[in-house]
Amino acid sequence: MSAEFFLELLAREAPAVEFEAPVLEARAAGASPQTLERLEYGKRIALRIRATLERRARREAELSALFDTAGDLAGLRDLDAVLEAIVRRARRLLQADVSYMTLNDDERGDTYMRMTDGSVSAAFRRLRLPLGAGLGGLVAQTGMPYTSGSYLSDDQFRHRADIDEAVGEEGLVSILGVPMRLGSQAIGVLFAAHRTDHPFAKEEVALLSSLAAYAAVAIDNARLLAETRAALEELSAANEVVRARGDAVERAAQAHDRMADLVVRGGGVADICQVVVDVLGGAIFVLDDHDAVLAAVGADPDPADLAAVADLAAASRASGRTVARGALRVATAAAGAETLCTLVLRCDDELSALDQRILERAALVIALLRLIQRSVAEAEGRVRGDLLRDLLDGRVNDPQTVADRAKRVGVEAGARHVLVVVRHEADDETGRRRAAFWAASHAAAAHGLSEVQGGEIVLLLPGDRPGEVARRVAHELGQSLGHAATAGAAGPVDELGDLTAVYREAKRCAEALLALGQAGGGAGVDELGFVGLLIGDGNDVGGFITGTLGPVLDYDAKRGTELVQTLDAYFGCGGALAKTAARLHIHANTVTQRLERVGRLLGPGWQEPERALELHLALRLHRLRTW
Repeated sequence: MSAEFFLELLAREAPAVEFEAPVLEARAAGASPQTLERLEYGKRIALRIRATLERRARREAELSALFDTAGDLAGLRDLDAVLEAIVRRARRLLQADVSYMTLNDDERGDTYMRMTDGSVSAAFRRLRLPLGAGLGGLVAQTGMPYTSGSYLSDDQFRHRADIDEAVGEEGLVSILGVPMRLGSQAIGVLFAAHRTDHPFAKEEVALLSSLAAYAAVAIDNARLLAETRAALEELSAANEVVRARGDAVERAAQAHDRMADLVVRGGGVADICQVVVDVLGGAIFVLDDHDAVLAAVGADPDPADLAAVADLAAASRASGRTVARGALRVATAAAGAETLCTLVLRCDDELSALDQRILERAALVIALLRLIQRSVAEAEGRVRGDLLRDLLDGRVNDPQTVADRAKRVGVEAGARHVLVVVRHEADDETGRRRAAFWAASHAAAAHGLSEVQGGEIVLLLPGDRPGEVARRVAHELGQSLGHAATAGAAGPVDELGDLTAVYREAKRCAEALLALGQAGGGAGVDELGFVGLLIGDGNDVGGFITGTLGPVLDYDAKRGTELVQTLDAYFGCGGALAKTAARLHIHANTVTQRLERVGRLLGPGWQEPERALELHLALRLHRLRTW
C-alpha cells in the first residue's frame, strides 16, 4: 500500500513534505520497526526519483531554451523581437526573477537599459549607468563577467545613489552580468538577477555568456543591415559597390541561417564546417581545447598547419577576431575562460571583413554545439551512472527492474558485458571534466554504462574479451587526456545484475597493473599470469597450470616420459644439473636431454626469471593437485 501511495505522490508531482505521511501514520499506529524501515526506504527511493525527475525537467527546459533561441535567430529579422526572446529565455534558463540587457552608448559614453523581463520598477527600466559605475557599468567597461551575491553591500564596484535606489526599488539582491562582445569590443551587458541570495555557478555564467554572444550577433546583423540600407539610400552613384556589399551581407545572413538551422535540426561540427567551405571555399578543420581534431572538411590537417595554429589561436583569443598568416585563417570561441574550439581555414583568397565574420560566427555556433552536447552528455551520463552505481553496490537485483532501466538508456541487459576500471593521471578540474565527458560519450556510443568517481572511471561495455576492451579504453582515453590511463577489466558477465564481485576483480586488476609498472596499459585478469591467479575471484588454478605447463603435460601423457618430474626437480635443486641428476638417480646427460626437450616444448626464454617463476608456481600447484 505504501508503494502505491508513493507512486501516486510522484504521479501528481506532490511536494516533498507529503512523502512523510505514510511514515508518520505508521509510526502513530504503532507499526513494527521492520515496517517503519521499509516505509523509510520507500520514502527515500521516491524522493530520489522525484529529485531525478526535477533535474531532468530543468535540463530539458534549459536545452529547449537554447534550441528555441537558435530557431528565433534563424527565423526572426526584427531586432527587438530577437533581443526580447533572448532576455526572456535568459530568465527562464537561469530561473531568475529578473533578466535585462544594457547597451553601450558610444556618443554619450555610458550604458543604458535596452530590454527587461520580470522588472516591476519604472525607474529601473529607465536606468543609464556611467561606464565603471554599478555592476553593469563595470562589466561594460572591463568586458569581463561579474557576479554579486549582495549588490547593495558589495564593494567590488563603484556605487551611485540613483543606481542603488533603482536596484533597491526592484528588490534585487544577487546579480550576474556578462559582456556582449563583437570581437574584442564589449557592446553591452546581459544580466540575470534574483531577489534573494543566490550564488551563481560557473555553468550559469557559461550559459548566459552563450546567450550574450547570440545577442551580440543579432545586434551586429541589425547594424550591418542598417549600414547596407543607408549605403543604398545615400550612395546611389556607387550602386555596384552597394550591391556587392548587400550580396556579402546576404551571404553572411544565409550562412548564419544555415548554421542556426543545423543547430535546431541536430547537426554536428562537420555540418557547420561544410557550410563554411561552401561559402568561403578552401579546407577547414576544428580543434578542441586540447588541440585534438574534432572535424575536418576539404582535406586532412597538414602537420605544418597544426604546428602553426597554437600561436595564431592565442592571438585570436586575445583580439577576439580572426587572425591570418599566409593561407591560414584562425578564429576561436570561448565560454568564460575556457576555449571551446579553434576553427582553422586554409584559403588562398583574401577574406573580407564580412567573410571573417562568417568564420567567427561559425566558431561561435560550434562552441554552442559543444556546450549543448556537453549538457546532454552530462544529463544522460548521470542516468547511466545511477544505474551502474546501483549494480556495483548490489542495490538492484530484480532482473525485470534492471532490464527496464537498462532499456531506457539503450543498454541490452541480456547481452555479454565487460566491466572496466580505469585509473588516470589528470589531476586538475579541466582534466577530470574531460575524462568524465569522454567516459559518458564513449559509453553512450557503445550502448554501455559509465560512472566516475574522482580519478577512477568505471565502464560497463558490450563484449566478451576483457583484455582487448581494457587496452582499447586505456589507449583512447589516454590520447584524449594527454595523460596515461590504466585499465583493468573483468568478466564477461552474461546478464546484468549484482556486479560487486566483478567490480572488485577489475579494480584489483587495474591496481596490479600500476603496481607492476604498467601504467598506461590495459589487461584482463586472465592475462596477468600468476598475478591474475592471485587477484582473480575465480582462481582458475587448472587454467593457469594448463596455460603454463600444457605442452609438457601433454608430452608426458602421450609418451610416458618424465619431463614434468625432471623440470620440478631442476627448479628444486636451484638449476644445478648434477644435483638434479642425483635426486632423480639418472645421468647428468639425461637431465640435459630432457631439459632441451622442455625448451623446445615451452619455447625460448623459459628460464628467464619471470617465466621461470610462473613455471615453478605452476609445478607446485600441479604437484598439490595430484597428491
